[in-house]
Amino acid sequence: MTDRIHLFDTTLRDGQQTQGVQFSAAEKREIATLLDTLGIDHIEGGWPGANPTDSEFFDAPSKTRATLVAFGMTKRTGRSAANDDTLAAVLNAGTPSVCLVGKTHVKHVAQALGITNEENLDNIRESIAHLVAQGREAIFDAEHFFDGHALDPAYARACVETALEAGARWVALCDTNGGTMPAQIGEVVGDLIAKGIPGDRLGIHTHDDTGQAVAGSLAAIDAGARQVQGTLNGLGERCGNANLTTLIPTLLLKEPYRSQYVTGVPSHALPELLRISRRLDDILNRVPRRESPYVGASAFAHKAGLHASAVAKDPALYEHVSPSAVGNARIVPMSNQAGLSNLRERLAAAGLSGSDAQLQRILSEVKSREDRGYTYDGAQASFELLARKMLGKLPDFFEVKRYRVTVERRKNRRDEMISLSEAVVVVKVDGEKRMSVSDSMESGADAGPVNALSKALSKDLGRFQQQISDMQLKDFRVRIMQGGTEAVTRVIIDHEDASGRRWSTVGVSANIVDASFEALLDAIRWKLCAEGGAR
Repeated sequence: MTDRIHLFDTTLRDGQQTQGVQFSAAEKREIATLLDTLGIDHIEGGWPGANPTDSEFFDAPSKTRATLVAFGMTKRTGRSAANDDTLAAVLNAGTPSVCLVGKTHVKHVAQALGITNEENLDNIRESIAHLVAQGREAIFDAEHFFDGHALDPAYARACVETALEAGARWVALCDTNGGTMPAQIGEVVGDLIAKGIPGDRLGIHTHDDTGQAVAGSLAAIDAGARQVQGTLNGLGERCGNANLTTLIPTLLLKEPYRSQYVTGVPSHALPELLRISRRLDDILNRVPRRESPYVGASAFAHKAGLHASAVAKDPALYEHVSPSAVGNARIVPMSNQAGLSNLRERLAAAGLSGSDAQLQRILSEVKSREDRGYTYDGAQASFELLARKMLGKLPDFFEVKRYRVTVERRKNRRDEMISLSEAVVVVKVDGEKRMSVSDSMESGADAGPVNALSKALSKDLGRFQQQISDMQLKDFRVRIMQGGTEAVTRVIIDHEDASGRRWSTVGVSANIVDASFEALLDAIRWKLCAEGGAR
């Protein structure tokens, strides 16, 4: 017999408390749609009335299969639930479900709220009962529950029991400070259930301050909790919340969870996990974390020659799940640690092959170039182009005849000093020279000499133009390899196209503009190769 695990997402509320994160109402609607695609049961949209964005979102929320949740707090002491304006604003959002946070830690009750323990219990009881009387599903977030339980277990449990007796469908046990060990979480949840609190009415809400939010969530599930709260990509205050992009595939792919539990995630949704994770990063203008479990670019990367050799024979020897299960792909990076096994695997993935002598020359060139500052570990597209060139399989798409970049400081009409970058690129395509000019102001996302150079280079490539029209520069990273006047600059640039395909290229030079141009040029050439070359 399998139990149902209910997934509760709080990206739009708790995730928005991440430093540097501020969603617009339109972005919240898009994220809610992505979460709905993933099969989330509850989507917490925010706190109505707390800020204009959340209010705007609830005025015109996304239409989702998932239950939309408005967040608020229990009523204040000295007024009834019906006359509490904060509670009224949450109810006025019109969501079928409402989540109220309340104190369960005696020190917080006394010091933060300045009320008695019994008054706090009354506030929980009356607030939850009021929600239920209004026909809403009531969820109680037991704030600081585990720390409160450690200090006064009887009172923390009384808060939970009070909410359930008042009609709460779920009580989420919160490790608000993120410091409770997973084993302790499991022990406390198990103790609550042993004392008569039904596990199918308990949820878990963990924070990642010790790097164990996912482990703590799984410990609660093991002990009997049946709702798990978290955020996409682990967004959240301080170190973040339990990462649903890690939790969901673990529940669906790993034992004992795969055979013991079911979720609302449809079979076709899990391979969309990488795309959804990347889309959230795009909305936030963040670089995806390469080391993220399941969805990170390095999650299925095999750099060591010994690993690559084994994976070529049987991927399961070094992969705990198939990359395709979560929409990811295997990568065999090239580096100065690589052996022939890595090289053969990487070339095979690109549809290339060569003799042992050719492979040795390629490997020798890779190691020589890395000694000069290049890195092909994180720039697979540039490696593929290098290999194609050495194998005589790199088409001569176009030739760059010259390029120039100028940067000028000038005053605008408001008498402010601004920078204007202008780039000129001359290429030869099919025997015809083409000159492109582009500029870039310092304001906005499109700024600086590299941006101007990128736009000029991709502006007019004749018959190849259509094939690169959907390229987007996603990230630009610079590292100074040596200090002093002989510094060498390494530039790595990430691009993405409309299909979601992402690739990285590298350039190295004493001149940052030259290094950038080399990486930009590689990006276009790789894209043309990927699109099938000359047309």
